[in-house]
Amino acid sequence: MATAMAMRGGSSDGGGSDRGAGMDSGKYVRYTPEQVETLERVYADCPKPTSSRRQQLLRECPILANIEARQIKVWFQNRRCRDKLRKESSRLESVNRKVSAMNKLLMEENERLQKQVSQLVHENAQVRQQLQNTSMANDASCESNVTTPQNPIRDASNPSGLLSIAEETLTEFLSKATGTAIEWVQMPGMKPGPDSVGIVAISHGCRGVAARACGLVNLEPTKVVEILKDRPSWFRDCRSLEVFTVLPGANGGTIELVYTQLYAPTTLVPARDFWTLRYTTIVEDGSLVVCERSLSGSGGGPSAASAQQFVRAEMLPSGYLVRPCDGGGSIVHIVDHLEFEAWNIPEVLRPLYESSRVVAQKMTTAALRHIRQIAQETSGEVVYALGRQPAVLRTFSQRLSRGFNDAISGFNDDGWSIMAGDGIEDVVVACNSTKKIRNVSNGVNAFEALGGTICAKASMLLQSVPPAILVRFLREHRSEWADYSMDAYLASAVKTSTCSFPGLRPMRFSGSQIIMPLAHTVENEEILEVVRLEGQPLSHDEVLLSRDIDMLQLCTGIDEKSVGSSFQLVFAPIDDFPDDAPLVSSGFRVIPLDMKTVKRFHPHYSPVLTFCRSPCALFAICFC
Repeated sequence: MATAMAMRGGSSDGGGSDRGAGMDSGKYVRYTPEQVETLERVYADCPKPTSSRRQQLLRECPILANIEARQIKVWFQNRRCRDKLRKESSRLESVNRKVSAMNKLLMEENERLQKQVSQLVHENAQVRQQLQNTSMANDASCESNVTTPQNPIRDASNPSGLLSIAEETLTEFLSKATGTAIEWVQMPGMKPGPDSVGIVAISHGCRGVAARACGLVNLEPTKVVEILKDRPSWFRDCRSLEVFTVLPGANGGTIELVYTQLYAPTTLVPARDFWTLRYTTIVEDGSLVVCERSLSGSGGGPSAASAQQFVRAEMLPSGYLVRPCDGGGSIVHIVDHLEFEAWNIPEVLRPLYESSRVVAQKMTTAALRHIRQIAQETSGEVVYALGRQPAVLRTFSQRLSRGFNDAISGFNDDGWSIMAGDGIEDVVVACNSTKKIRNVSNGVNAFEALGGTICAKASMLLQSVPPAILVRFLREHRSEWADYSMDAYLASAVKTSTCSFPGLRPMRFSGSQIIMPLAHTVENEEILEVVRLEGQPLSHDEVLLSRDIDMLQLCTGIDEKSVGSSFQLVFAPIDDFPDDAPLVSSGFRVIPLDMKTVKRFHPHYSPVLTFCRSPCALFAICFC
């Protein structure tokens, strides 16, 4: 029979008590199951009752008549202590499981590195032997077998050969994820540990650019695979992913022919696309694998008119290996290996496509961070302000990013057309007649009347400007660069009330802003917030009319310790948070270019600043 005991406090008179024999100081009270049940019900409603509440409990519960108020107080103290110990024990067990799984990952990584060292030592001995036995040094004799074989892109014109291509892709991917097919080096600034995003590495001396990450997530393998295959939901540079063909594969798996489009990171480079085979299967140890590689030909791809806006890039065997983890959760291995064909862009900008670090930051760790974020939201570890649901706020973040990327790339099939500018160094003004904003007063859409949305955008190369400081300045000193009249005009278009901003009367911006955080990602590398801009009327008659503007804002990389591939400040006026709330994104993107190729042209630390102001229907050009 379950019992609960509490020590009686206070001094003793050395004798017995009518309220309970043997309940003197230094002795214990043995509670009956009925008394414990009563106290537990009270504890569930109020874990820390006041003195008056305990007295009321004794009066209303005859079953506690033989218990003193002081003993009730001690019972609740002990009960809270047990709860605290139970939670701490649960937390320590979770940490222990995480440390054990991380230790397993590190042991596997150590074993892989030992194999790589042995292979390199063997190859070095072979090269030395060849040099001793021949009088002519041969470049081919010095090449490392560790480099990924440069296989040509496979042709998928014969459906019967797709399975063999898929199996070959699986073998090559696994050799990169857990073997020595690529020489991996630790990503600078990414140290593995129980609280880190995972073990992140970048390629050294292989074809193209490659990155690898492995980490722990508190999600089942099937859920992890489902999330990772939906690339547009977590990869902000992914414009679209379309599956054209689905065929059955081995072990209940599937073979898919996939067409993927990526946004351009700046206005100075063209966008990329991929035509790939994606193979989903289960391997012998029960792990789930999704591997992918490029195919030759454009079968199932876009129309010729759309394809002209993209440069066809190549995806070498890449993918995800997801293993079930002891005690729940999954161990995830991610490999991204790409060849972006950067020969057709200015040399100073080629690091955007020729740096393995950029791929690691934009794709590989972004995928790992996204599933870790969802795992924490699912477990209830993340609670956001104002009672907003995490999935809803994540959707608004994605819409802000997508709107900004849409304006930067300016694809014809999205309705964009160039109005002015040469697209290289000048500010480019583009118009989109298909983007509409909800109707305002008198049922007339302000931007529809002007033929749609007008956007001004440009990119420039800056010297000796740390990206984090620049983005933080833009965030904290809006009054020094923002055009309040434009923000007021756009805000009037999204206001549900027709009384707001009548006729866009002249206003004065007070320069004050109130930043209200809404959500942030696990490592705080991305922050979603609402910024309230305070307006001041110019006449006494307008004092009672609200002139404040609310901006939904997405910040990335405002911490000076940030090591991301891009730093952003993207914003859009917003009136509320309905699913159909219009978001017309404007903002800034700062991409650091501190690679060796840039230093040949610019000796100082140089970022690329890309800015976009949309819409600016009342202005020919709006330079922010």
